[in-house]
Amino acid sequence: SSCVLLEHPLHIATGIGQQTPANMSSVELKLTTQKPPAFYTRAAKNFLEGLPEKDGKPAKPAVDTVTLSALGNAIDAAVQAACTLEKEDVAVIACIRTKFAAVSGPAKRAPAMTIVLKRKACVKTLAGSIAVTNETTTPIEGQKPGTSGLRKKTKVFMQKNYLNNFVQSTFDALKADGVTLEGGTLVVSGDGRYWNDKAANIIIKMAVANGVKTIWVGNDGLLSTPAASAVIRNREGGFVPFGGFILSASHNPGGIDEDFGIKFNCENGGPAPEKVTEGIFANTKTIKEYKICNAFPDIDIKTTGCYMVEGKIRVDVFNCTDDHVALLSKVFDFGAIKKLIAREDFTFVYDSMNGVQGPYAKRVMVDELGADPKCLMNAIPLEDFGGHSSPSHGHADPNLTHAVELTAAMGINKLGERVGPPDNLPDFGAAADGDADRNMILGKQWFVSPSDSLAIIAANAKLIPFFADGLKGCARSMPTSGALDLVAKKKKIPCFVTPTGWKFFGNLMDSGDEKYFPGKESYVPFLCGEESFGTGSNHVREKDGMWAVLAWLQILASKNKDAKKPLVTVEEITKAHWKEYGRNYYCRYDYEGVEKGADEMMAGLVETCKELPAKEMKGMTVKSAESFEYTDPVDESVSANQGINIIFTDGSRIVFRLSGTGSSGATVRLYLEKYEGPKGDLESSQFDVVKDLATLALEISDLPNLTGRTTPTVIT
Repeated sequence: SSCVLLEHPLHIATGIGQQTPANMSSVELKLTTQKPPAFYTRAAKNFLEGLPEKDGKPAKPAVDTVTLSALGNAIDAAVQAACTLEKEDVAVIACIRTKFAAVSGPAKRAPAMTIVLKRKACVKTLAGSIAVTNETTTPIEGQKPGTSGLRKKTKVFMQKNYLNNFVQSTFDALKADGVTLEGGTLVVSGDGRYWNDKAANIIIKMAVANGVKTIWVGNDGLLSTPAASAVIRNREGGFVPFGGFILSASHNPGGIDEDFGIKFNCENGGPAPEKVTEGIFANTKTIKEYKICNAFPDIDIKTTGCYMVEGKIRVDVFNCTDDHVALLSKVFDFGAIKKLIAREDFTFVYDSMNGVQGPYAKRVMVDELGADPKCLMNAIPLEDFGGHSSPSHGHADPNLTHAVELTAAMGINKLGERVGPPDNLPDFGAAADGDADRNMILGKQWFVSPSDSLAIIAANAKLIPFFADGLKGCARSMPTSGALDLVAKKKKIPCFVTPTGWKFFGNLMDSGDEKYFPGKESYVPFLCGEESFGTGSNHVREKDGMWAVLAWLQILASKNKDAKKPLVTVEEITKAHWKEYGRNYYCRYDYEGVEKGADEMMAGLVETCKELPAKEMKGMTVKSAESFEYTDPVDESVSANQGINIIFTDGSRIVFRLSGTGSSGATVRLYLEKYEGPKGDLESSQFDVVKDLATLALEISDLPNLTGRTTPTVIT
């Protein structure tokens, strides 16, 4: 085409998706030589100034950012358009980036240019100074990042230098790893929990002191974790930032007396790998000073705009939903899902649990797909996720125990059992956690376990436009059930088993990428997930709660194309899957806040595993027992001590692991799995089926005696 207007480069790269989201605050124009420069100048100007209502067509509001992307001879048109609009006081040229891009043909490379234009009216100059102060500090114990960053009580983070030490240690670790901070771009946002706004401004001031020139912040300081990944990978032409700080403790409660968290995602949009987090931790133990611009102004992160300080530093506060929604609209067929939602016999409810997902739920479900706003529950982000007085007690965790409003609406209890009559209940239900990377999927009086959800999406992947040509690879965390393995075996695609932590999926997604792992086998399109209600694909480098919900809606839409036929339900899709692949009965016991005995128990299990192989226990024979160790097939790095994995000859499993997502004490997770073939009993309660395994697991581990805990905090 001669001119392509898009909100996301995936539109060009894949040609999929049925429509473009409305009311975007930023757009990208990809220029070619097929049209004169004046054409692109006019197009950019129309975006920046907006268009009035005309001939029955609705008015188009002005956007804040227009990105001009040009290759080879089209660069002249981009330069002319940008200069003209700046001269006319329509826009300000915020930045110009150049590089060589890979192209087809004998040349193989061609010069490329990206010019970012900011609407003149949205640019604000702030008084302040970028003078750098080196503040003296001392190491603070306990700043080792877990599987999802550093999490502690909010009041701990609010202590003098606690956040500053960790942020400076991160910057220093990045520099040591060869990352260029000077003149770079950084993303800073979070899930909106208490102290999010204050922490964001501290990081901004420290980033400027460490040489960062541009900082991107979602409005109100909000970005869901998957949206942050999408922003890093796609905004302003893609892969501009060297990374981003995500201020979140995920599903942990928020508030001044609850939890706070921070983690760093790298330039590919994924969580920092172990070599970086190990470097961060090492730095926290030796840090002597941190850099900060104390006189740099506090940024009003509630108001979108482009803020300039001393004409050198730019802080962009942008619509937090734009980039993620634009990406999702290309991954899925929004038109088909919209038809499903419009059916009179289909109803649904989506619970954002007062976390960051609220704005995204409204943007996608209501604005894009036409759903009634009444379908949204708890869609206003709150800094305490509703607090202790709310039905979830401020615990924005999408599971049967905490998402009590959703489960009640769907007619099930905390064990996933049917409650009351099915009349007038929604056909589909879903929930998100605090930072919106997790999901729970429900049908009418029907719970879909996360492991089953992952396997069902994999089995039906071709119904999703992004996977139209089929999957090339998939992966699950070790504790996740083997349901995915059965699908992968039938589809003849590789299935990897990794430690818990989304960062372990990143290398598999980037394998074969010329920038990261050239010459390695490519596994994309790629699907992956964890039993802890996390599911996603290679569209971003984080698990993605909204993606999982849309994947299920896409599958439902595909199986319900004929509105005259009875609705194919979530329950029917699940049971059909079991009849084809068998059922992996699965359950997880969480013992949270364990103050004693957890490490002793795990150490004892390592020794016990040496004696278990071939041993008969309660009518079952142990096939293998080990402390799980993972060798990354892409970079060959080794991750040891990733949990105890006991496998029986009939396919049953017992898994023990200490979680790194808590803020205090230890969380012991016990995973129980028993496989039943396609012709076996597929209708029993998973909680009943695995009870004998639970009893055996407690005997093997001596958990009650060592920890003093006789019952789990949560069962899912």
